[in-house]
Amino acid sequence: MERIKVEICCGTACYLLGAAKLMDIELSLPPDLRARVDIEARTCLEMCERENLGGAPYVRFNGTEVMCEASPEKVFARICELAGVEEAL
Repeated sequence: MERIKVEICCGTACYLLGAAKLMDIELSLPPDLRARVDIEARTCLEMCERENLGGAPYVRFNGTEVMCEASPEKVFARICELAGVEEAL
């Protein structure tokens, strides 16, 4: 089973707009799901340059899919979708 890679932008804008809370998402994952997810803080995903600060914080899934205005709830829901499991906090 392929692991889900989650990259959380922790650049200044993203960090101030909520990325710090996103780093705790791993703690809310059930143990079986946590074993299938790699969560990594990134210095910057460079999305502010391409998009705008209004979309921060940014999270990238599996190296391609970018979520803007990420919240712990949105990230958790997307991880569950990618893992093919029903959401259960």
